[in-house]
Amino acid sequence: MPSAERASALRAAAGSVGAAAEELAELNVRETGKLRQDAMGGVEAGMGTLSQYAELGPLHGGRTLQGNWSATDLMIPQPRGVVAVLTPWNDPVAVAAGLLGAALVTGNTVVHKPSERCPRTGRRFAELLAEQLPDGVLEIVDGDGTVGARLAGDEHIDVVAHVGSSVTGRAIAQACAERGAKALLENGGNDALIVDAGTDPAWAAQQAALGAFANAGQICVSVERIFAVASVADAFTRALVEEARTWADRIGPVVDERQRAQVHRQVTDAVNRGARVLIGGEPGTGPGTSYPPTVLSDCTQDMVVFSEETFGPVAPIRTVPDFDTALAEAADDRYGLAATVLTPDMAHAQEAWRALPVGTVKVNDVFGGAPGGASQPRRASGSGFGFGPELLDEMTAVKVVHLAPPPARCTES
Repeated sequence: MPSAERASALRAAAGSVGAAAEELAELNVRETGKLRQDAMGGVEAGMGTLSQYAELGPLHGGRTLQGNWSATDLMIPQPRGVVAVLTPWNDPVAVAAGLLGAALVTGNTVVHKPSERCPRTGRRFAELLAEQLPDGVLEIVDGDGTVGARLAGDEHIDVVAHVGSSVTGRAIAQACAERGAKALLENGGNDALIVDAGTDPAWAAQQAALGAFANAGQICVSVERIFAVASVADAFTRALVEEARTWADRIGPVVDERQRAQVHRQVTDAVNRGARVLIGGEPGTGPGTSYPPTVLSDCTQDMVVFSEETFGPVAPIRTVPDFDTALAEAADDRYGLAATVLTPDMAHAQEAWRALPVGTVKVNDVFGGAPGGASQPRRASGSGFGFGPELLDEMTAVKVVHLAPPPARCTES
């Protein structure tokens, strides 16, 4: 199909998703416990992403290089072939919209496996897209990690795009490397938040609470560990405890009992190693799988809650003597997804974004970012661009074509 026709199909798919927004949000709420307004926000974000790629797709092109006066090299992006898209449960519509939209608008065919924790939401969303496409262009499969592993190892799959855990990401990367396929991975993160000296503690607490507690801490770029400079640490910690109280009725449950048990294991490990629970810290006693907003103080680098992704509503705080220490300890981590720095000192801000070995550094805005922005995780957090115009590059391979005229033919007079 010409790129304009692919874009038109994607635009129609965005309309279909909009018409089914209530249905998709309700499915998401039932399967994952996500608050309804958050579920609807994910659907709306997915619609916007599909529309964005419908606009960007036809504009995605290559470039030319001039050789001598009669020869030209063309650098032409072409679809990679078959893309396996493996999406997570924490934001199933918004994340899938990016990967599916970019793969489809650039001409690939797709096999989509949504998370087994929200299979109906993922399947219904993909069905809405498939209705606007030729038969067979988008196929949907259900199943757990064994199905994902089969897709990752299938010789007919040219790209495996995965958003999920680092353990699964490493297995996918190995399977793709063995057969020369491309792995596009956004995996776990252990995102740091630095609260610098001179920062307003009440405002910093609002930022930290948003980063740690939104969607019950189940966002890829949630705040996972907090470094507070000593001069502001006490006031910030008190303010964060008060913020946690206000969040108690504003978060939904974690996705299931398995996830809640993982969160509590990390909190328990921290307490056993000397951390103090200032609020929360015990699983909810009511129906469902709730876990309260939790603030821990006196945390150390050797605690699991500081060294591994928690993916729950936990804000562990470590007090450090100065900004340089905070920066060094925040950078000492095997993950590389994102980090946030709250500071009134623009010299510190400049130093931080250069020094932190992560794909995204946010200064004074824990969930900031321009619409259409891309990210490129590093180290254990994955590889390749996710979202933005750059994702179109990931879904295509450039072919170089050298065009030169044949030699001139002499004709006898």
